Formats: sequence, structure tokens, C-alpha cells
Amino acid sequence: MLTVSVKWQKKVFEGIEIDVSLPPYVFKAQLYDLTGVPPERQKIMVKGGLLKDDADWSSIGVKDGQKLMMMGTADEIVKAPEKAIVFAEDLPEEEQATNLGYSAGLVNLGNTCYMNSTVQCLKSVPELKSALSNYSLAGRSNDVDQTSHMLTVATRELFGDLDRSVNAVSPTQFWMVLRKKFPQFSQLQNGMHMQQDAEECWTQLLYTLSQSLKAPTSSEDSDAVKALFGVNLRSRVHCQESGEESSETESVYSLKCHISHEVNHLHEGLKHGLKGELEKTSPALGRTAVYLKESLIDSLPRYLTVQFVRFFWKRETNQKAKILRKVDYPLELDIFDLCSEDLRKKLEAPRQKLRDEEGKKLGLQPKSSSKDSDVKMTDAEAPSNESGESSTAAQQEGGSSEKGTLHMTGIYDLVSVLTHKGRSADSGHYVAWVKQESGKWIQYDDSYPSIQREEDITKLSGGGDWHMAYIIMYKARFVSM
Repeated sequence: MLTVSVKWQKKVFEGIEIDVSLPPYVFKAQLYDLTGVPPERQKIMVKGGLLKDDADWSSIGVKDGQKLMMMGTADEIVKAPEKAIVFAEDLPEEEQATNLGYSAGLVNLGNTCYMNSTVQCLKSVPELKSALSNYSLAGRSNDVDQTSHMLTVATRELFGDLDRSVNAVSPTQFWMVLRKKFPQFSQLQNGMHMQQDAEECWTQLLYTLSQSLKAPTSSEDSDAVKALFGVNLRSRVHCQESGEESSETESVYSLKCHISHEVNHLHEGLKHGLKGELEKTSPALGRTAVYLKESLIDSLPRYLTVQFVRFFWKRETNQKAKILRKVDYPLELDIFDLCSEDLRKKLEAPRQKLRDEEGKKLGLQPKSSSKDSDVKMTDAEAPSNESGESSTAAQQEGGSSEKGTLHMTGIYDLVSVLTHKGRSADSGHYVAWVKQESGKWIQYDDSYPSIQREEDITKLSGGGDWHMAYIIMYKARFVSM
């Protein structure tokens, strides 16, 4: 790790750290955050010429404490308008919000970026907004306590305020109710509210909404949040010492991407996250023994959430530390090989249909006729969500089409990224990056939304002090059968 200073225009930025194990593009991304000059417009003078994005630091010869010079402008060159300009502020506020194509930002109330980024990511799920819009006091279950009800209403109102407003919205009411429901978010340090963990906020909020939005029936389909985000896991628990074996099932709202020196990609981290060891009493041995737990996905959600396990407890310093390792993740994620054998069989026909449709666009001959696909799908169909068919999702997508019901494929598209910048879970800064229905990506940095390029979203993969993915969310891709 090197520390340098950078002179840009009349400013000098001191103490900028360079992780020499990462390409110079990451360093340029740090400078972008400081200066607003996009990496492609940065000209950084080094020995032998200009610093290239993929250069090798060892051959450049940058020394610790060295002052570098950067040129580049933070402003786009604006062409003269061909038509008379209609200023946005002259339009009605509702029309201004619609013309923007994305919703407003959220005011930071003092270390509340963890909450703001969580809200912006979850707000991007239209089916969740729809379920909230239908929630009312009359529909409140007796099992839902008053503070859970208040938080659900506050979430509904905040989502609505964000859609209607042009200017940044203050989430005061939501924050007050969140702290009342979960007092841990009220912790103070030196008289100020402490930074909190965005993943904890995300999990607690979803759990509350799950209880509130559950229809008053015993059916699993009545749980709107579980239908959208729930992942059913089937696990094999095996003790090598005694030979005992059992199976377990559980439902979770997110998968974990465990990070180690072996993990360079999300898929590898997910495989690590589905395996683990646990200690429990062995009836055969009459004492505690180590069991290996191996899990597979047994049913798929509409939205697949993944948490990068970047924080761990460091005993030497008695605080949470952060794993900075770079872990790449794709815009398109295929989790077929992480599914149980039963689920894989049920996904085969929709996946073949998807391949055929994509092949047609390229002018390729499909491997199987639509008749064959229909026969396969009939064999695979079952009335439950575990079939790979999502009846809930089909309704949310408009129900049946001319060809039939919508079916899961095991393929997902990235729709939001929640990042953390900094080296400690108790400090740093959280930001949301959300894909709009138009296909645009918007960075929500508290009060300030800004348009981003899609190719830059997957560069939030870690390393150095730049924004790195902490929670990512994918949307399922369906085919009609």
C-alpha cells in the first residue's frame, strides 16, 4: 500500500492510498470520488507518460509520499440547444418527478446512510410497493404488534413520498419508528447516532414487512415478502465420525457469499456459503461432534438477494473488521448448479425454451420444437412454488400470456447494489445503485441521485477504499410456457 498526494487544478489531495495489488483503474475511481472527474477523462502524469487503466504498478515506479499531477474536467461539454428549453422547475412537481425517470434522494439525518441505501434498494421492487399500497389498518392481523404496523405504514408513506417528490425527502418519521421497533439503531456515541450495519437494517425491515403483509390465512402463498425474496434450502447434515446423516429444510431471505483467499467470483463465494460445519450432540457418540452441512436451493424467489460477508469480529482490536478482497459479480447470474436435483429437472424445459428464444434472435435453429417443450413442461409442472413455476410471480407479471404461465429459468439479472466505502462496519459510507425500469442505473448517495453507466456497476467489486458491493439483488428471468 502506497500513500500519495494528487494535484488537480488548484487543489491538492493528501494521503490517498494506492493498493498496488489492484489495477490503476481503482485508483482513478478513488480520484473520481474526490474530484468528480470520470476515469476516462483523467490524465495522470507518471514516469514515462500517462497512467493507463491496466498498467502494472511495479513497472511505473511510483514512490510512497510522491506528488502526482492530474488533468481533466469534471464538467461535460454542453452543446447549444437546438430547441427552446423548457425548464423543469416551470413544470408541476408531479410532472417534474415523472420526467426525471427516477425517484428522489433521501436526506441523511446523521449517520443514516445505512438506512437510506436500504430503503432505495427495496423501493425498486414494484411488487413490494404494490403490496404496501394495499396495506391498511383494516387489514392488520392480530399477530402484528403496533410498532410493526407503524413501521409498515411509514415504509408505505416513504415510498410514496419518494415517487412524488423532486427534491430530497427527509425520512424523519420512518427513522423514528424504525428506532422504536429496533432500539439497537438508537445507539449513541459522543452524543451522535452511530453508523449501523445496512444488512441488519435490510433484514429487520424485511422481517417486519413479512409479518405485516402476510394475509390472514395459513397458506404459504399468502406471505408476499417470502414469495418475493424467500429462498428454500434443503440441507444434508453428516457426521463423518459417527456416520449419522439427516436432512433439514429452512427458508432464508438472502444467500451468503463467503470471502476467502480462494474466492475471486460471486459463484465461488455462494458455493462456500452453502457449506459449513456445526457442532451438536451426537446420539451415537454420546457427546458433541462436528457435522458437515451441505445445502442446495430447493425453490427460487422472484428477487434473489446476496450478502457479501465482508465484516468479521477481530479479537485483537475487539471490533468489526472488513475484508477488502475483490470479488467479481456478473450482470447476469445463473444459479442452476446450486439447485437441488428435483429443482434442476423442473428448470430444464424453461431453460431450453429460453435458449431457443435467444437463439432465434441470432438466427439459430431451436434444438426442440415448441411441442416438445410443452410436453416437457407438462411433465415438470406442479401446483407448488417448488416446481420452478412461480404462480405468484405469474400474477405479478400479468398472469398467463397467450402461450401460458410464466416459469422460472434459474437465471437472474442484476437490479440493485448496496455498497460500503471505508474500512470499518461502524464507520464509512453506504450508497445504493439501482437499475430503473428504463434500464438506466442511478446512484443514490443520500440526497444526491446521479446517472451511472452500466459497465461501471460491476466494478464495485472491492479492493482499496472505493465503494464495494455489500448487498446485491437480482431479478428472476421468466419464460412463458
